[in-house]
Amino acid sequence: MDWKSIFGLPSLPKPSYIKAYEQTLLKKTSKAKPIRELDFLVLDTETTGLDVRKDYVLSYGSVLVSNNRMKISESKEYYMRPKKRSKEAVKVHGLIQVRPYVSREQLIRSFLEDASNKILVGHHLGFDLAMLEKLGKTLGLRKIKQPSLDTYELAVRLENGKYHDPHTIAAQDYSLDKLCERYKIALDDRHTAAGDALLTSQLLLKLLKVAERKGIKTFGDLMA
Repeated sequence: MDWKSIFGLPSLPKPSYIKAYEQTLLKKTSKAKPIRELDFLVLDTETTGLDVRKDYVLSYGSVLVSNNRMKISESKEYYMRPKKRSKEAVKVHGLIQVRPYVSREQLIRSFLEDASNKILVGHHLGFDLAMLEKLGKTLGLRKIKQPSLDTYELAVRLENGKYHDPHTIAAQDYSLDKLCERYKIALDDRHTAAGDALLTSQLLLKLLKVAERKGIKTFGDLMA
């Protein structure tokens, strides 16, 4: 509900970078496009907790994957001044007295510019996107709508088949830690946004190789 319109208050104009992002959503990727020609933005957020309604973003990290290669030189890492701290979050992330901080607008603008015309990737990606949508809501960002790929779901599909029974899956066997161990990826810089984005990028490339062996070769195959 738009409370501003109800009370006769003018809405703030939507920033140009959000308008530009929304324009990119009009362009659809061909289902026949080979996976090797796709661009992925692999991302992660570290937060004060796991409740989207109450918790806040502490940091954001992303890695571009293009032509089946990680573009480390184009990776991003941002820290935000937390509205609150929790002992649990500090224990996990160790984010104390980090400088410099960026504004909410700087983070959202950079994310949207990088995300345009990319497939978004993350491990349990839905949570990260919900936190970014919350962060950008008052700036005029309504929804992050482009194609997305969850490495948790992709790994489950590749190892158990497309029509597996989700009730038979042990979720703990598909944590980022367990998958990195299974696919022989060194667990460096775990529990930082940039570190987890890098690990997830490596996992994505491993999973895409498995997918290719299973006959999944196009955008349409991958997103089916």
